[in-house]
Amino acid sequence: MAEETQTIVQGGVGWRRFLLALGPALGAAAVLVVLTAQGSIAASFAVSGQNFKVSADSLEGTGFAQFGDVATSVDDTAHPVALSVIDDAELTNLCQSVLMETPVGDVTLLVEAGQDGTPVTARNMVIDLEQLSGEASFSGMQIGRDASTLENASGEAGAPGGFGMQAGTINVTDLRLTAWSVNAGTFGLNGLQLGVKPGDHECF
Repeated sequence: MAEETQTIVQGGVGWRRFLLALGPALGAAAVLVVLTAQGSIAASFAVSGQNFKVSADSLEGTGFAQFGDVATSVDDTAHPVALSVIDDAELTNLCQSVLMETPVGDVTLLVEAGQDGTPVTARNMVIDLEQLSGEASFSGMQIGRDASTLENASGEAGAPGGFGMQAGTINVTDLRLTAWSVNAGTFGLNGLQLGVKPGDHECF
């Protein structure tokens, strides 16, 4: 019995130390959310060495463009991506997750929003996309257009000669994507919930 009690106490101390160490990271995440919502974050930045998952019941957007690009980590590791730009987007039942290794085991940093009937809204959203699945439909679709001439989404275009595509609108249901970064000029996270859960609780 004494051994069991000692194990429990040690586990509690480990979690307290972990949460103290994680506090600054959560604070930084909260600041990032605020700055992104205010449009203070630039579209280009060094990505972390870990990708993350995003899911949503639906994404509806206007002004869509996509072309090949490279996301680069601080250690100069290059990650090939499909850079996807949406001028205005609404997402229902949004979930974003990152599975992280810690001294006390795997934990999931989980962000949820847009679950109360009011969708998440984003303007000038840029995604460094690695993988995407869902049921998608587009209007005014152009595939194989020179990436430097893309004009449906404002502010982003690729290199001359690069492969690109664009559409007037994009609609995706049962959205599942893996990305290296997502940022936006403004981001309205209605009903935001941010938490850390022990174990694997990724969005999908």
